Amino acid sequence: MSRILEPQHIAASSSTPPLFSLPPAGLFSHRAARLHSLAAGHALGEYLNLAGDLCQVQQSLLDHPPAAPTPAPERLQMCHQHGLPPLVFDSLVREGAWQPWLDALLLRYSPPAQPAVQQALLQLEGASTDQRKVWALGLLSGQYSAVPAAVAPFLGAALQAAWTHWLLDMPGMALTPGPHLNQCPACGSPAMAGVIRHRGAYNGLRYLVCSLCACEWHAVRVKCIYCEKSQGLQYTSLATDRHAPGTAPLRAETCPHCGSYLKLLYLEHDADAEALSADLASLPLDLRLDEEGYQRQAPNLLLSPGAS
Repeated sequence: MSRILEPQHIAASSSTPPLFSLPPAGLFSHRAARLHSLAAGHALGEYLNLAGDLCQVQQSLLDHPPAAPTPAPERLQMCHQHGLPPLVFDSLVREGAWQPWLDALLLRYSPPAQPAVQQALLQLEGASTDQRKVWALGLLSGQYSAVPAAVAPFLGAALQAAWTHWLLDMPGMALTPGPHLNQCPACGSPAMAGVIRHRGAYNGLRYLVCSLCACEWHAVRVKCIYCEKSQGLQYTSLATDRHAPGTAPLRAETCPHCGSYLKLLYLEHDADAEALSADLASLPLDLRLDEEGYQRQAPNLLLSPGAS
């Protein structure tokens, strides 16, 4: 079944929840504000502030896009006819229309006086277009050994800005649920986290947030998005968030069948929570789950995962 991403299909319905929803136009400003707020007193505060500054540049790119080509309508239609997401990332990365977004980000970003950050930016600036494509494909396909860890957040920020702009700029795209529950219907990227809504017809519904374009799609709750099994799911939260386990704003849904987990944000307990910022601020939970033998499959493109 196809669904055209028009406003009348995005609006909440009293009878049928929308399958998909667009990110807000101020997405990156909201992320930046959350990251800067979460950075105060946090052990990773310096990194959260750096990510927040990057998000501010992303909002600048979204508000004032660089001169760059956009995917042709014929291409979107062809993808739809072949059962592919209209903004499928692998072919678009190879076509290179996103590279002016990276150039614009490097021009607009004011780096901190840290040699490692400045060296990473110089590495991106000096890389050939082909090298950038190799890195982008590695980052988006989870082949992190092919990407210098230091350049990943800056490369990821440019890719997110380009794909989010294309998603918002072409509201007539036909979207079809992907073959896998964790796959974005707009670009084919994996989900970064899940959000449990709390208002109106959305109340109690789970939407998955794309790690690349920020499209959200409905996914039933109490089902592992990787193996699609429901039995034995457990929910784990940080002991330091001062909430009872059943009221924690962020919890990881762990699956005993495939050994994976997904972070979930419960907006009824934090109405302003946002997926990317909450994920970065809860990295100690990832370390704990890794020690318990669970595997993270949800990427965060502002995170430097390294070869592991």
